[in-house]
Amino acid sequence: MMKEWIIFSVFSIVGLGMLITGISNMIKEKHDAESVKIYRGFSIVGGIVLISSILYKVFG
Repeated sequence: MMKEWIIFSVFSIVGLGMLITGISNMIKEKHDAESVKIYRGFSIVGGIVLISSILYKVFG
């Protein structure tokens, strides 16, 4: 039981951190199309990790 909470917590923090970092850097670098593409992908991966960790906790 404790292991599930630790996995959920770690992946939630990492996913949320990636999502926030990607969005904030995407806003800062909005004039550079290549950077926006990279940070958009980074944000999408962070969102997927966050959603996956939530689904793992709900259905796991």
